[in-house]
Amino acid sequence: MAIGPVQLIVLGFTHPDFHGEVIAELEKLRRSDTVRVIDALAVYKDARGEIEVEHLSNLSINEAVELGSKVGALIGLGIDGEAGMEAGAAAGAEAAVAGRTAFGDDDAWDILADIPDDSAAALLLIEHHWAVPLRDAIARAGGFRISDGFISPFDLVAIGLATASEAKELHDLETAAAR
Repeated sequence: MAIGPVQLIVLGFTHPDFHGEVIAELEKLRRSDTVRVIDALAVYKDARGEIEVEHLSNLSINEAVELGSKVGALIGLGIDGEAGMEAGAAAGAEAAVAGRTAFGDDDAWDILADIPDDSAAALLLIEHHWAVPLRDAIARAGGFRISDGFISPFDLVAIGLATASEAKELHDLETAAAR
C-alpha cells in the first residue's frame, strides 16, 4: 500500500473542554478514507512545565502495534505507552538522548517547548489518503513538492477569496483559545 502525504498538526488548548467532537470528526474523515490518523498524542503541560503524555488513536490494535509511537519518535519524545507502542517510544528516547529529532538543525522544531505551560496540545500525525492519486499524477508529470503551508484567513482577503469580516471571523475561530 502506498502511503499518502503525512502531516504533523499541533493544536493547542488553553482550557481543554473535550466532548468527543474532535475525535468524531477525525473518525468521519477516516470512514470516508480521506485521512488516517497514524498516531496522536495528547500532551498536558502543568504550570511548572511538567509534561504528561497520553496516546490517542483511531487505529486498530494491529495498526497501532505496527506503527508504534511515531509522533514520539518524530519529535524525539521517549514515552511509555501501550503494548506495541514501545518501539516508537524507544526510537524517540534514543533521539532525545542523542539530542536530535527527525528534523535537521536548519529546521529544528521544538514542539514541546512551543506548548505553553498550564495548557494542552494534541499532536496528530495524519496521512492524507485523498492526496495519493494527485501526488502520483504530479510525479508522473515530473513534478515535485517545493513547499506547503496553511494560508492565513487575512491573506485570503487580498486575493478575493474572503471578505474582511469573514477573515476576521475565521481568524477569531482559529485563535480564540490563545487569547
